[in-house]
Amino acid sequence: MDVSERLIPRFQEGDLSLLIDRKGRRYLIHLTKDGSFHTHLGFLEHSKVLGKCQGEWVQTSNGHRLLALKPTLSDYVLEMQRVTQVVYPKDLGAIIMLGDIFPGSHVVEAGFGSGALTMALLRAVGPNGRVTSYDLRSDQAQQALKNITPLIPEGYSLVVKEGDIYQGVDEADVDRLVLDVPEPWRVVDSAPNLLVPGGIFISFLPTVLQVHRLTEKLESHGGFQLIESVELMLRPWHVSERSMRPVHRMVAHTGFITTARLCSPRPKGTTRITRLESSFRTGGK
Repeated sequence: MDVSERLIPRFQEGDLSLLIDRKGRRYLIHLTKDGSFHTHLGFLEHSKVLGKCQGEWVQTSNGHRLLALKPTLSDYVLEMQRVTQVVYPKDLGAIIMLGDIFPGSHVVEAGFGSGALTMALLRAVGPNGRVTSYDLRSDQAQQALKNITPLIPEGYSLVVKEGDIYQGVDEADVDRLVLDVPEPWRVVDSAPNLLVPGGIFISFLPTVLQVHRLTEKLESHGGFQLIESVELMLRPWHVSERSMRPVHRMVAHTGFITTARLCSPRPKGTTRITRLESSFRTGGK
């Protein structure tokens, strides 16, 4: 097919558009037929964006040019309306990988928040999987659903329930349990009734004292192995023709990710196995 004949997607009414100015400042707008976007750079009628392809430039009333793109999930998480602190993109990616959230899996999540983690989980499980999310506050859940709707296509299975994960849940034979709650150690005793054998327990916590308490509980329970906690730091670099240096600001501590796998109890005399000891093995016998 000739390049000129390709069906190139264009901005339509109802789409989200990310506008970026020359200093890298980002503005997330919801395109409407008669809408307009006002900023210190001037105003921009939405009609100037509608019908454009991604990556084209549009001009404000003051002559400033803005780059128009559809937001990535990372962009959207940082720019969307929040009712709680969101899980940052660097941690979302690690949760998906370390937790092995795979297409078609059933994930139970506790701590719906603003919906950032839920969106990452939905994308990972795909249209054949399911995410069941628990939260105590229905008002937060409503805002999270508003955040999720524009970015997740129809056909993805999300079940939102108002309930306390500490009191137990209705689900069983779940592949992954993802907790963004302050006291995840209170879920450890009930988790084996929820997870399939080999299922993964994932927790996101802000402080090392919480991580220590959770790890103690997982170890004393006896039914979890490969217990590991990691912290991720993201340091961008400035690269130009004449210089290379780290950017002065970085996304450092945001939280700790703890994972553990549901297994049969460890035989007496067997030392605890952590994922770090096995995953950094370089090969060989």
